[in-house]
Amino acid sequence: MDISMDELRIVESELGVDLNILLEAIEAALLHAYNRAPGAVKGARIELNRSTGVVTVWAPELDEDGTVIGEFDDTPNDFGRIATSTARSIIAQRLREAESKRILGDFQGKEGEIVAGTVEGTAGSNQGPRDMFVELGENRGLLRSEEQVPTERFERGDLIRCLVLDISVTPRGASIRLSRSHPDFVRKLFETEVPEITSGVVEIVALAREAGHRTKIAVWSNDPVVAAKGSCIGPNGQRVRAVTQELQGEKIDIVDYDDDITAFIAAALSPAKVLRVDILNPDTRQARAIVPDDQASLAIGKEAQNVRLAAKLTGWSIDIRKASEDTRR
Repeated sequence: MDISMDELRIVESELGVDLNILLEAIEAALLHAYNRAPGAVKGARIELNRSTGVVTVWAPELDEDGTVIGEFDDTPNDFGRIATSTARSIIAQRLREAESKRILGDFQGKEGEIVAGTVEGTAGSNQGPRDMFVELGENRGLLRSEEQVPTERFERGDLIRCLVLDISVTPRGASIRLSRSHPDFVRKLFETEVPEITSGVVEIVALAREAGHRTKIAVWSNDPVVAAKGSCIGPNGQRVRAVTQELQGEKIDIVDYDDDITAFIAAALSPAKVLRVDILNPDTRQARAIVPDDQASLAIGKEAQNVRLAAKLTGWSIDIRKASEDTRR
């Protein structure tokens, strides 16, 4: 049993897929199937007759010296069944791709980007956080409760911006997962507000976030004339203020990245002032920060949030010690 060319031409007509591209995909899949079969000859090729649909496996014929002197028909006895099954699988795949394109339209390729939409409503119980549906033009996104920020509240009809986590097409339509709590949401907001980040002059080297409360970002500039931190703050603080407003008041600490880990740790503990950073164990990445006595609570932060985020940002465990407790004075 060979491949029906009439069926393939119908697929070409309905999906707008070039027939040769479809046939080449089928041939590649059939060659892969042949090569996996016992006794497959290395260097064989698949020929799918464009007129009849007959599939033939041509294997190289070698002389005693291993030189190719011709080809012989090495089509397995059950290869017609395999060919038909493979063709149908390729067609089904192309149909899914076409359906995905039809459903998503211009929304394809939006993973990792920020999109704007309108809150449609929520789903779930009346108690605790609930999943939220967001209208995105012709599509609908889902902002699950775990991807929402605990301190934020949105009502039906509110405009909302979210990060697209992933997109898939199911039998029920497009599935677009959104997030406002993901650290990359903050990263993308800064890319939107800071041209120097978009152009690549300024880079966000590290980012640590506790959504709804505080974010710390470490930035670096590859141009000595351009101040990384100043670029992110913007004239009169307008750039960082725009991000803060979008995050509904979430605090943002912007610090300069430094290859010197002691300088980086000191900066990461901002807004606290640090007198000195000692490396306790470079292998386990443990350090101690000595701070003025009146800065200790600020360095640690409420419920240890500041030092915890600084540790996430730098990748080092940080012990805070008051200057009065410093035995190395």
